[in-house]
Amino acid sequence: MTNYLLELSAMLIIILIAAEVFTNALEHLGEKLNISEGVTGSLFAALGTALPETLVPLLALFAGGKNIAINEEIGVGAILGAPLMLSTLSTCLMAASVLARRGFTGYVSPERTGFLRDLHFFLFAFLLAALAMYVPQEQEEIRIAISCLLVLTYLFYIFQTLRASKSLVEEGNGTEADEKMFLAKTGLPTNFLTITLQLFIGLGLLVYGAEGFIVAIEGVSNLLGVSALLLSLLIIPIATELPEKVNSILWIRRGKDTLAFSNITGAMVFQGTLLPAIGIMFTPWQPRIEVLSGVLITLIAALWIRVNTRGQGIALWALLVNGLFYIGYLTLTLSQ
Repeated sequence: MTNYLLELSAMLIIILIAAEVFTNALEHLGEKLNISEGVTGSLFAALGTALPETLVPLLALFAGGKNIAINEEIGVGAILGAPLMLSTLSTCLMAASVLARRGFTGYVSPERTGFLRDLHFFLFAFLLAALAMYVPQEQEEIRIAISCLLVLTYLFYIFQTLRASKSLVEEGNGTEADEKMFLAKTGLPTNFLTITLQLFIGLGLLVYGAEGFIVAIEGVSNLLGVSALLLSLLIIPIATELPEKVNSILWIRRGKDTLAFSNITGAMVFQGTLLPAIGIMFTPWQPRIEVLSGVLITLIAALWIRVNTRGQGIALWALLVNGLFYIGYLTLTLSQ
């Protein structure tokens, strides 16, 4: 057990370092390309920091151990646990990090149009993915159609986000890198070549960390006799969502609310479209109680944020409530 816990800790450290390297390069890429903070946060940063929780289910399903059932449970748990964590605990921690500075009745104020676009796309896609659980595996054509629709939804989301970028930059919402690029600190110039190099270094570390995490999770599951699905729903998202949590907290404390929130909501859209499409195609994707409760709370948490969005943004107290949704999920799941 000790060895597996040490491995989990080591892989977690690697994932965090990799996310810092990756997102640092992404900020400089966004500045070089002269794109909006919404694009950098919702697309670039969201994709970059979503890599750990994306790679875990992919590697579990296509390159995992010999136990196919466990691999599928890890895959489903990681796919559905990630948006649950983002919509509840991540938003709560982000709000808590500026509570002393902004007050209980203060606001988080991301750029409104992009923020609402992210939420609307996520709610549509995740509800569709939830309904797909009730489609029998024998009805393969329907499952394929739903998976294709989810992929097309994300492609349309990318198009809409990029289309809005130019006007947002003109309005003063362009991406600006606050910190010098890590490779540039060694004396190298900051150009597209070095930015790309740093991106690939971060990506390589993320792949390595995610693959090691799968092995450790399988080991802990076997030793404790606990469902791999339950462990994947609870443990994997807490660890792999740390890059989003950390980056969003750093950004919001610097007053970059758009980058902070779009990093979370952009990752939610990605994880609510492409990953469920894979789950529907390559796993049983059935409405087990642990899964259904997580899906329901995720949808409620995202809808809660949408309902409480006002002209000046989202009140901190409303985001803190999302943390209670996560506590409720833990209580419900662990009592089974």
